[in-house]
Amino acid sequence: MKTTPAQLKILSIDIGGSSIKGTILDSKGALTMDYKKVVTPKPATPEAVIESIKILVKDYPPFDKISVGFPGYVRNGIVKTAPNLGNDFWKDVNFSKKLEETFGQEAQVVNDADMQGLGVVAGKGLEMVITLGTGFGTALLMDGHLLPHLEVSHHPVSKGRDYDQYIGDKALDEIGEKKWNRRIKKVFKILKLVFNYDYLYIGGGNSDLLDFKLDKNMKIVTNADGIKGGARLWQDEKHTVTRTAMATPTKQ
Repeated sequence: MKTTPAQLKILSIDIGGSSIKGTILDSKGALTMDYKKVVTPKPATPEAVIESIKILVKDYPPFDKISVGFPGYVRNGIVKTAPNLGNDFWKDVNFSKKLEETFGQEAQVVNDADMQGLGVVAGKGLEMVITLGTGFGTALLMDGHLLPHLEVSHHPVSKGRDYDQYIGDKALDEIGEKKWNRRIKKVFKILKLVFNYDYLYIGGGNSDLLDFKLDKNMKIVTNADGIKGGARLWQDEKHTVTRTAMATPTKQ
């Protein structure tokens, strides 16, 4: 029996520098089960990550589509950079194709902050999503539509350091929470000035370390909220920027 859009079950995976999380969503993005996680393999080669996902989902119920949030620059399912997993392992890897060959279902792979953005934004105006974790992730959406991904994390921010180096996990470990929070305040001022967002959503494992009051148009969101974005990836009319054009040519 053919599955209707309302009956779709979507495997939604979030790949991070320390763990790989997954759940099954319905077509509206509701979790049909609690999300589970496994440790990200080291080295995190494409083959090792695929094996970890297989272990993660081995007892999951059946699913029809696959959505993956990936920690790097992805275009049309092909990874260009993966700084926290290993650029040399991942350059020009068609990860969507590898997933489809492994699981036999259509797959989409996008930047992890982009997928989190789809799961948390209100869909009104210019909304920005950032993730504070192993590195610094960003996503921009206009009226709920994903805008082309920018690797803001690799833009210099202070003394030749990029955002990953300035406020990522390694920096947090080196300088401690108090100084890290001062740096985060500086970053927030830059983002507000540069992007003029209507709303800023803050995710990632380190977001709960923030020790200062946020502006009214700023909000902390959870990984569980973000993983819901895997369902919204399959709304073709909204997110063609994440893959090659799929529209049927108009007859002349």
